[in-house]
Amino acid sequence: METVETLKKKIKSTNDLLGVVKTMKALAAVSIRQYQRSVESLEDYTNTVEMGLEIVLKGQAEPAGKAKKPKNIGAVVFGSDQGLCGQLNTLIASYTALELQMTQVDFDEVVLITIGERARDYLELADLDVIESITTPSSISGITPAVQELVMILYDWHFNQKVEQIYLFFNKYISGSNYMQEGMRILPIDREWLNTLKRRKWDSRTLPFFSMKKETLFHHLVREYLFVSLYRAFAESLASENASRLAAMQSAEKNIEERLNELNLSYFRQRQSKITEELIDIVSGYEVLKNS
Repeated sequence: METVETLKKKIKSTNDLLGVVKTMKALAAVSIRQYQRSVESLEDYTNTVEMGLEIVLKGQAEPAGKAKKPKNIGAVVFGSDQGLCGQLNTLIASYTALELQMTQVDFDEVVLITIGERARDYLELADLDVIESITTPSSISGITPAVQELVMILYDWHFNQKVEQIYLFFNKYISGSNYMQEGMRILPIDREWLNTLKRRKWDSRTLPFFSMKKETLFHHLVREYLFVSLYRAFAESLASENASRLAAMQSAEKNIEERLNELNLSYFRQRQSKITEELIDIVSGYEVLKNS
């Protein structure tokens, strides 16, 4: 049976652990909101890029023919570097493997890179070979440099290694501690999406004028579209990571509080038992002295 002193030490260490968990929970909640604000701030910029593409595409003939089956595919999978985030990496790895199977491309022809080291092991268990991992940004200010690094890799894939299609797979934040898996193809740009922009009715009677060549302007707008897509994937993934961590911390907090209640009950029982024993000893001693 544990002594009162041992239980006091356990209660103290459990309270310390509970304080750490509550702090991590608060930090996760704050981080979620920060990353969500960064996603919301992209909306106006995204609309501007889409309007620019709409203007350039007006009057252009729609491309004919159907898209061919790709010979090789590149994929970027957004996971995490830190632990205590539940099934975040397991879920995105399983989703990635399932989506790549639907492309009917052999896994040997898939070039894969992960954002965060922890998703790598789960992808390799699914027979997907990861060639490189990029460190997950630790704050909003770190997203832009990470995007720039990733853009250089993707350009090398597309133009030098002749990777025909490039996909992003990431966890998209919903609300509270909930998130879902999402995938999107960023290269080549979806024809249907471009045709939808082209057919969209312009709000005013005249289109804005531009002096740059259409091809040059289109390429610049595509770069901005890539930047926005990658930035959003980073921000959504980081928000989802903190949402998963928030859920894990909530569960841990509940378990620790239950354990703390058990320890406190044991401590009070032991303390009461010790007090009772001392009182019995005092009464017994008094009886002995009285009889003598």
